[in-house]
Parts: sequence; C-alpha cells; structure tokens
Amino acid sequence: MEEKIEVHGPTAVNGRLPVFGAKNSVLKLMAAALLAPGRSTITNVPEIHDVTVMAELLRRLGCDVTYRAAEHEVAIDVPEVLGHQADYDLVRAMRASISVLGPLMARCHRAEVALPGGDAIGTRGLDMHRAGLEAMGAQLGIERGFLRAEVVGGLTGATYRLGYPSVGATENLMTAATTASGVTVLENVAREPEIVDIGEMLRAMGAQIEGLGSTTLTITGVPRLHPVTHRTVPDRIVAGTWAFAAGVTGGRVEIEGAQPEHMGVVLDKLRASGCEIDTSGGRFVVQGPPRPRAINVSTLPYPGFPTDLQPFVVALNAVAEGSGIVTENVFEARWGFTAELERLGARVHLDGHHARVDGVPARELSGAPVEAMDIRAGAALVIAGMAAEGITEVSGIGHIDRGYEHFVEHLAGAGVRVQRRMAGSQA
Repeated sequence: MEEKIEVHGPTAVNGRLPVFGAKNSVLKLMAAALLAPGRSTITNVPEIHDVTVMAELLRRLGCDVTYRAAEHEVAIDVPEVLGHQADYDLVRAMRASISVLGPLMARCHRAEVALPGGDAIGTRGLDMHRAGLEAMGAQLGIERGFLRAEVVGGLTGATYRLGYPSVGATENLMTAATTASGVTVLENVAREPEIVDIGEMLRAMGAQIEGLGSTTLTITGVPRLHPVTHRTVPDRIVAGTWAFAAGVTGGRVEIEGAQPEHMGVVLDKLRASGCEIDTSGGRFVVQGPPRPRAINVSTLPYPGFPTDLQPFVVALNAVAEGSGIVTENVFEARWGFTAELERLGARVHLDGHHARVDGVPARELSGAPVEAMDIRAGAALVIAGMAAEGITEVSGIGHIDRGYEHFVEHLAGAGVRVQRRMAGSQA
C-alpha cells in the first residue's frame, strides 16, 4: 500500500530543524570519487533515497560502497579498473546519475550512460555535456537509449563556452578536464555553492582548478588524482524549505547546520514578505509574520533565486496579503503542482512561464487530497497543508524522500501535526 503524508491544519512550525549536506552536491561528490583509485570518504551526507541509488550505481561500476546513514557518511573504495556502463534502471530514477559521465571519460576514456530521468519539471538536455566533451576530443552518439562516449588516448584540454550556466554540464566537464592533457577553459559556467564544493573536493584530490565561484574555470590536467575525505556543503534548499515553512505558517524556526551566506536573495525575499531573520552569532532564526506579504520572484541561476525554492514562494503567496508574480526561468514544466495547490483553495493564474498568485487568508484554504509531482513541490504541498483548515493528504511522497532526510519526523519534532500513514488506514 502507498504511504501518504497527513497534515492536520492549521499547524505552525516552532522549534529547531536540522540541515545536513546538500543533495545537489553529495551525489556529484560521490561520482567525483571515481576519479581516484582508493578509498574516498564523504561526510555530512543526508539520509535520503537518492544517496542509496547513487551508491548502487557506483557498486555496479565496480566500487565497494559503505553508506552509514546514521553517521551521515559514505565510504567509496574505487578500483584501479572501473566499469563504464551506467544502467537505465538507476539512471532513469535519478538524473544526477549522469554526473558519472565526466569521471568515466577521465578514468576509462569511454562511457555508456543511459539517458536520464528524474523529476518531471522540464527539458534538461545533454547538448552542452556532449559539445564540451567533443571539444576535448571525444566522440559521442546515442544508441539504444544510451549516450555512448569514447576518446582515443585520453581527453585534450580545450576552450568551451556553455550556452547556459548549466550545473550538470559544468560538473561533468570540470571532472572530465581534471586529467585531460593541457589546459581546459570553461566559460559561462554555473557558480552554485555546490559547484564550488565539488571543485574544492577535486582540488583536495590534486586537481588544478582556478576560478571556482566565478563564471570561468581554468583547469590544468594532472596525470592522477588521489582519494580524500571531504565534508559536504550544507543544503541551502532544505534550509530554505524550513524558512518558508515559518513564513507560511507564522511560526519560528532555528535552523541548524545551514550557511545563510549562500542564501542572500532568498533571505531578502523572505524579509520582504514580513519574516524576521537573525543570522548573527552563528544562528539562523526565522520568525514568520501573522500573515505574509506577497512577493515577486524570478528564478535564475546562482546567485539568483533558486528554481528549487520556487514552489515555496507560490505556497507563501497563496496565503499572503496581496498578489505576487512568480516567473520560472529555469524549468518550464515546473507549474504542474499548482493544480494540486488549487485543490486546497489557492488562486493561481498561469501565463506561460509566469504565475500570478492572489493571496487569500489561510483560513480560506481547506485540506484536500493532493499529489506530489516532484521533490520540492511535494514539500511545498505539505507546508501549504500546514496553513489550511482540516486534513491534507499528500501522496507521491517517494519524491520527498529523495531529497529530505526524515522530513515528517523533523516537522513533527517542531510542533507540526503531521504523520506518515498508509493509504486507507485509520487514525
């Protein structure tokens, strides 16, 4: 039977909530470990389903992987001889699996990676991954659902400008270039903290990378990398989730383990909505207002407002005073969850990649059965259900488990009336 999350609203979040390592970093750190034979250890690892999937993918490539979830640690023993095929059943479940492409090209000079799946939030093509590797001398093609890549004698440094600062393409090209002969210059790259995190791990492994955090990376290839122990950067999206939960419900949260310096524009928008935020003395506290003010947000690559927090802006505007315009510039199909939000009584009007949300008092929202379409939309629906009157049942919660460690347990520990239930079971 399917599990659901059941929320009894209205219920505010009040308490301490933890943040562990970033999902959008740790999976790529695990892939980067393939670059160095021997044991690499990654710490501050979240206990989420996607880490389990990536661990299995690395095992199939020949690694011995120990995932100590309770200790938030993954140890990866990488062999001298790696497999080079990433199978469809794993790649379709998690798009981050494509991040093994760059390390496999660096180590094996060939790779066969099934075309990826993941969240249904829009087109995320591999054109820049392909074009960048081709500039470095690789030959690529698609055959029977696999992206097949090969280079004779190893990759060669090149200059390549990304048409868009794609996180995935930046990661793959950066890892591929670490052992390429000569110098690789990557222009218009992504600048997310997770990119910097991966680059810092690669530098600790012996890679020569300049320009982390800027729009241009210069990578001088080295013959061989060595294994390391690396701590994952905190998850700014989980931190933002907890902060928006306070904003939507008028609660107060103390967020532990986050780095608010990675969340500048997010905190600015929360303050504009009426939240009081204290980041002094190593503390990160968010006090939500009795009723938030509507805010206008446009998603953009870092340091702009992250697309992964867009659903929470819509949820906040749904109960806010006034109307807010939300513009999605990253993933064109991220609006599917708004129909579910409307089932609770939200007023959302879509026009292309814009959404106008007309706020209503939270008491005018009422609980209803809704379905999570992706990781962040699922979490946003739970938070909207916290503001609504009555019971909200969120199905499709396997999505939430992919990106949040013990999501329900942490909220319940902060005073939220929420629980996991088997569908059809009685309270």
